Amino acid sequence: MNSNDAKATVVMVHGAWADGSSWQNVIRLLQKENVAVIAAPIPLTSLSDDVKALDRVLERIEGPIILAAHAYAGAVIGSTRNDRVSGLVFVAALAPDENETVADVFYREAAHPQAPQLAPDPHGFIWMPNAAFPSAFAQHASAEDNAVLFAVQRPINVACIQEKAPSPLWRDLPSWYLLAAQDRMINPKAQEFMATRMKAGIMRLDVDHAPILTAPEKVAGLLLDALAAVSRRL
Repeated sequence: MNSNDAKATVVMVHGAWADGSSWQNVIRLLQKENVAVIAAPIPLTSLSDDVKALDRVLERIEGPIILAAHAYAGAVIGSTRNDRVSGLVFVAALAPDENETVADVFYREAAHPQAPQLAPDPHGFIWMPNAAFPSAFAQHASAEDNAVLFAVQRPINVACIQEKAPSPLWRDLPSWYLLAAQDRMINPKAQEFMATRMKAGIMRLDVDHAPILTAPEKVAGLLLDALAAVSRRL
């Protein structure tokens, strides 16, 4: 695989309780391969708000685009309608179908025994408890990395998981899915269901919910594979 064949820009979208820095290890690896990379910020206020924020980023990019999503952001990249998107990469991500909500697919399977109990605050935002980062969000990460995750976390509004999704882009574009077999946030059985439904190329790994942090080489490798595949179609 020659990374120089990759002509698209990779746009990475963070999930709930994270920001663009959650992709930093993957970004460094792709930049070493001379891949153009952008981390798109989303407000986590509603699915439609988040799609609009992503679309504003995509407007600034010339040429073809590959979208990569972690966790909740799978719903966001599936809902854009930018016609320069050429492929989608889902990393332990949620992928609702048309008229489904994020909650529908998130709660499709039973929660892991160590998954945190989450509830919105008086403003409708859901925060991750400090102890849940090392126990469920990124149990394979170092204590230092989990401390940073807690410090920079961005809460998600309950509206994000209650809004029905439009017809998803993965119905029309090639997709790849990294299935995190040791995920304690999104049940791996639900991931299997979503990846199979979208007919994605599946990479199954014994990783936690945050492989963008704990297994960046694997994530970068999947993205390079997607870039190479897309470049052959352009």
